[in-house]
Amino acid sequence: MTDGGAPRRADGGGERLVYGCMGLGGSWGPEPYGADDVAVAEAAVEAALEIGVTTFDHADIYRHGKSEAVFGEVLARAPGLRDRLTLQTKCGIRLADGGRPGVYDLRGRTIAHRVEESLARLRTDHVDVLLLHRPDPLADPDDVAEALAGLHRQGLVRRFGVSNMSAAQIESLRSRLDLPLTVNQLELSLHRRDWLEAGVLVNTPAATALGFPPGTLEYCRDSGVRLQAWGALAQGRYTGGESTPEEAATARLVAELARAKGTTPETVLLWWLQRHPAGIAPVVGSTRPERIRACADALGRGPELDHEEWYAIWLSARGGPLP
Repeated sequence: MTDGGAPRRADGGGERLVYGCMGLGGSWGPEPYGADDVAVAEAAVEAALEIGVTTFDHADIYRHGKSEAVFGEVLARAPGLRDRLTLQTKCGIRLADGGRPGVYDLRGRTIAHRVEESLARLRTDHVDVLLLHRPDPLADPDDVAEALAGLHRQGLVRRFGVSNMSAAQIESLRSRLDLPLTVNQLELSLHRRDWLEAGVLVNTPAATALGFPPGTLEYCRDSGVRLQAWGALAQGRYTGGESTPEEAATARLVAELARAKGTTPETVLLWWLQRHPAGIAPVVGSTRPERIRACADALGRGPELDHEEWYAIWLSARGGPLP
């Protein structure tokens, strides 16, 4: 694989589409990755570059580190490619190991150690963005802030963000940092709609069933924290993997809109997220090159959904009228 003349990365964090690398690296078991896994990663990265994606999202736990390691192999085989990419990774989750359960760990020394391990696997001297993967109730915000500042001073991490955090949690950390937090990665999709429903079900009994912290989208938008949406394609529920009447009806609507607009159903789903004024950047995690390429118009066009079309998709997915 060569760098393919990939576009220059946008260090300001303004990417409209992100490639999620969780599927790379083979199995979730302890066995090492092999040549076939490297080939799968190369094909996926090539397809992402082909459609204009330059931000690649990792986490230290993905495939027990093998996702980062196999990506490091891809970078080693394509001199010059690293300088054209934005590499993003996460830390803060400790997977279960033998009889020890999985926990969250955002102690400062753990953060620093995990970053060093990620750099070694990725075969790079820095990551562009580090996200704190999950909130750790035992984390001392001052300790976390000191660790992040140290990583930045050493040139190991250029920017920072969080994942799966509320507005209050982000603000608690921001108040202790001289560095900005530039990203919050959340599960946002047409299937997982709590982020959207929470904003319109205020003052209704249905609001009590929602787990999404109200005000988080508004806080991120007003504070310059870019929202990234993991699970953006909803595991194929509206593009061939439908299992409920609502999903089947929505898949038909999405397919009709795709035909009318000369694009793909995957693109329509991504446009639906991108159309939101919070400025959501979807994360696409398929390892299939054809499905990655099906998302091309989410970068090259749009989002080409008008007000009525956007609402029609939402109402179909929720299976009922608004309150």
